[in-house]
Amino acid sequence: MAQVYVSLGSNIRAEANICSCTRYLRARFKRVISSDVYQTPAEGFEGAAFLNSVVGFETDMSIAELRDYLRHLEALHGRVRSGDKFSSRTLDIDLLLYGRVIMGPEENLPHSDILKYSFVLLPLAEIAPEQTHPVLNKNFHQLAHTADFDETNLVPVTLNCES
Repeated sequence: MAQVYVSLGSNIRAEANICSCTRYLRARFKRVISSDVYQTPAEGFEGAAFLNSVVGFETDMSIAELRDYLRHLEALHGRVRSGDKFSSRTLDIDLLLYGRVIMGPEENLPHSDILKYSFVLLPLAEIAPEQTHPVLNKNFHQLAHTADFDETNLVPVTLNCES
């Protein structure tokens, strides 16, 4: 079993899509843990604010199988991949970590967004503070507390995911 972490983001029907995706992950995987959900401004384009969170779980899927499953979840939630990289989306799921696997830039593991965006690193540090970054060998608590992020754009929100 591999411990994995994924980031979730949405700015189209965001609450419904984040809640639904989290339910799918809880139904499919073992020991699922979710960070708080944060609202952040759109990054790289003008658009509605995003809701973001990080989810961790264990899986026996290979990296390729897991990525296929995550793309399937995005498609189930109406994700269209033909648009610009920086655009509104129903659901964006990125594989952040797969155990201690390190792969090159093309495979992007550990995901470069961990160190780039507060809405990825801070929720990851919330649910996996002692987990170490496989390249930097520092735990996420340390990385979060030494990062130079403007956290004023990271607003915690409470979702009503009961259905």
